[in-house]
Amino acid sequence: MLTAAQTDADRVGKREWAGLAVLALACLVYSMDLTVLHLAVPQISAELRPTGSQLLWIIDVYGFLVAGLLLTMGTIGDRIGRRRLLMVGAAAFAAVSIIAAFAPSAPVLIGCRALLGVAGATLAPSTLSLIFTMFRDTEQRRIAIGVWVGSYSVGGAIGPLAGGLMLEHFWWGAVFLLAVPVMVMLIVLAPRVLPEFRDPDAGRLDPLSALMCTGAVLLVVFGMKKAAQDGIGGAAVPALLAGLLVGVVFVRRQLNSAEPMLNLRLFRFGSFRTALAINMLAIFVAFGYFLFVAQYFQLVLGMSPLRAGLATIPAGLGFMIGSQLGPRIGRVVRPAYMIGGGMAMAATGLLLLTQITVTGGVPLTIVASLLVSFGLAPVFGITTELIVGSAPPEQAGAASGLSETGAEFGGALGISILGSISIAIYRSQLANTLPYGLRDGEVATARDTLGAAIDVADGLPDRLGTAVADAAKHAFLTGMHVTAAIAAGAALVLALLAVSRLRDVPPS
Repeated sequence: MLTAAQTDADRVGKREWAGLAVLALACLVYSMDLTVLHLAVPQISAELRPTGSQLLWIIDVYGFLVAGLLLTMGTIGDRIGRRRLLMVGAAAFAAVSIIAAFAPSAPVLIGCRALLGVAGATLAPSTLSLIFTMFRDTEQRRIAIGVWVGSYSVGGAIGPLAGGLMLEHFWWGAVFLLAVPVMVMLIVLAPRVLPEFRDPDAGRLDPLSALMCTGAVLLVVFGMKKAAQDGIGGAAVPALLAGLLVGVVFVRRQLNSAEPMLNLRLFRFGSFRTALAINMLAIFVAFGYFLFVAQYFQLVLGMSPLRAGLATIPAGLGFMIGSQLGPRIGRVVRPAYMIGGGMAMAATGLLLLTQITVTGGVPLTIVASLLVSFGLAPVFGITTELIVGSAPPEQAGAASGLSETGAEFGGALGISILGSISIAIYRSQLANTLPYGLRDGEVATARDTLGAAIDVADGLPDRLGTAVADAAKHAFLTGMHVTAAIAAGAALVLALLAVSRLRDVPPS
């Protein structure tokens, strides 16, 4: 047990808190770049004229590369220095953002988004491992992790809002320039407020292991997203099988290596395994509402992108408040009961989503989203601390990379499983509810997505178009209700898992 003198010696001052602010800004931009581009898709389609496949790559390749490289970048940071890797990544992120803003063609923009993914993958593991290096006092570290978690939620929440504001006044490429001043500030301030840390006993980097790790994650995430978009079949199953095979070979290589890239023996600790599983599946639960609420606001209720972005602000505030209250409650409440209570609150919000209707659902949706975000916020902070805190300090970068990779897998699972279920229900409903008088091509297009159905409806005579739009909106809501109920059930299972498996872990 730490003495009072040791605890006081571990507490940090203004320099470390300033460093945390810099790290939080970097995380905010990293998260914002996942969502800020969505509102610019119509302008990009009009000006660059990408094919359907190119448009999907423009949207998805950033997340693919981030997911695939998180573990590798965390390990590289442990070897070359976490601050150094963070600064290199920030410089690359700023430079590529400027090029992307003025991309003359779809292939150039795809390449820029891929490079932004490579640069973005340096940020998450570097920022989290630096927090564990800077904050040794348990109470202060919990607060710092709460700020770190909150910065991601704020970035995701203000991405659509910031994008909507920029697109109101500037061209589509302006959304990329939002990141530049933040990254420049990080490069200037990092040497002054952030410490450097590397593993003094690190061996050489294993390029083959890094390639296998990246390939396995990329293939699995790609397969999951293809399954969500096109169903099981086509490229989805081969990609998933190939990713799992490469992953098995990677694991065997790590277990047999004298200097493994990732210490898989961390999985021997029960709290590590449980926290990693809860963290990953909590992201899955989050997609139970995140995946559909933006579409509900814009396509069902007809809100503008800016108004829809404003409607997401309460959820972002809930995440911020929950992230900051969590460490304070954690002083007296065991992690098992905090996680259990948070997941139960999230389940309540998800069940409320099953009650929204085609008209007048804004207040109920905002309340539901607020409950989900407020409940999940402390869960992410606590599980992250358990995951990274279980690793030796010299492997904090690799452990934080594993934490972030698990979160990416959880998101991909949410998109794949919940997205596939909602699409199947949507198409099944429309098979019986679309009005007569549509051509075969219009029927096929309307059954593709809700957005496509609204486009079809806009081109039809008033009465027929209204009937198509109403049928599509009701079908979408049915799918949304079912997936929200599934996510609520998963949240309750996670609450029980936390209480049963983590009840022996004491409060901080």
